[in-house]
Amino acid sequence: MRALRFHAAKDLRLEDIPEPRQAGPGQVIVRNRFVGICGTDLHEYSYGPIFIPTEPHPFTGAHGPQVLGHEFGGVVEAIGEGVTSVAIGDRVSIQPLVMPRSGDYFADRGLFHLSPQLALVGLSWNGGGMAEAALVHEYNVQKIPDEMTDEEAALVEPTAVAVYACDRGGVTAGNSVLVTGAGPIGMLTLLAARAAGATKLFVSDLNDARLEIAKKVLPDLVAINPKREKVGDVVRAQTEGQVGCDVAIECVGNEHALKACVDAVRKQGVVVQTGLHPHENPIDWFQVTFRDLEVKGSWAYPTHYWPRVISLISSGLLPATKIVTKRVTLETAVKEGFDALLDPAGTHLKILIDLSK
Repeated sequence: MRALRFHAAKDLRLEDIPEPRQAGPGQVIVRNRFVGICGTDLHEYSYGPIFIPTEPHPFTGAHGPQVLGHEFGGVVEAIGEGVTSVAIGDRVSIQPLVMPRSGDYFADRGLFHLSPQLALVGLSWNGGGMAEAALVHEYNVQKIPDEMTDEEAALVEPTAVAVYACDRGGVTAGNSVLVTGAGPIGMLTLLAARAAGATKLFVSDLNDARLEIAKKVLPDLVAINPKREKVGDVVRAQTEGQVGCDVAIECVGNEHALKACVDAVRKQGVVVQTGLHPHENPIDWFQVTFRDLEVKGSWAYPTHYWPRVISLISSGLLPATKIVTKRVTLETAVKEGFDALLDPAGTHLKILIDLSK
């Protein structure tokens, strides 16, 4: 079967590799349909290996070369002994986290995403979404309803990141929310905040093309370019009492974006760090204390979010496909997908790979 595999930085190869032939006990083979190119995939392509293990992963044994892709869905092609939650022919979305199911402090408490032995399909597992098929565990697949499209199935994973970020911030009806970064996760976070009832939304980004896309998706959004305006000043000027927003969610992994969140949030507001910072970044801890702020991390998502996020998307309450700006094939994915997304002046947000072509 065709698969896009990471060998080294700037070395992605479209190769012919063996198909998964048999589903073992508790396993499922999925014929992949759509897969998203994630920011993590871009980082691996640009600077990797980062999360892709060079030595066998301590839990899965996986190592490079690695089939990329952890945002995907497809159709169940085969099931192993004991599988009861899905049947052959079911359309599914993939929850890509792989970890011990018991005997681990966090797994025993249902906090599977915090397991120190965590692996991901498409990064540290023998397979991924950027191939024609994948072998996964039963707990990695969730059946989707008839009204959900195959494209939407591939967007459940990044949407789960966004929903969890809003949950960590306690976003609720009537809130004002700032999101720094108008990339795919930032845009999905804005949509998740709106679905949670937030009424005043702000987004900041240095890329005017992305701000324009954001305004098309959410016309009442306040878009801010930090090169021209101070984020905190704009937010304060347009919030009740001019005190700042209730919640600020950092979706870039950038020092200046995090500082903008701390500055823009009101006293007793919440700052949520979702973007992965490449190194230590200081913030003004005097302000955190003096203004009684909460600063929270937001790592991935609890695995039990999948039915909830599927419901949000399939109901139309969270229209995730609005962030998709392009569709490519495996053959064109490197040049028209990865390289296009890495262009600093690029106009694309989320690019999906259509595996049926």
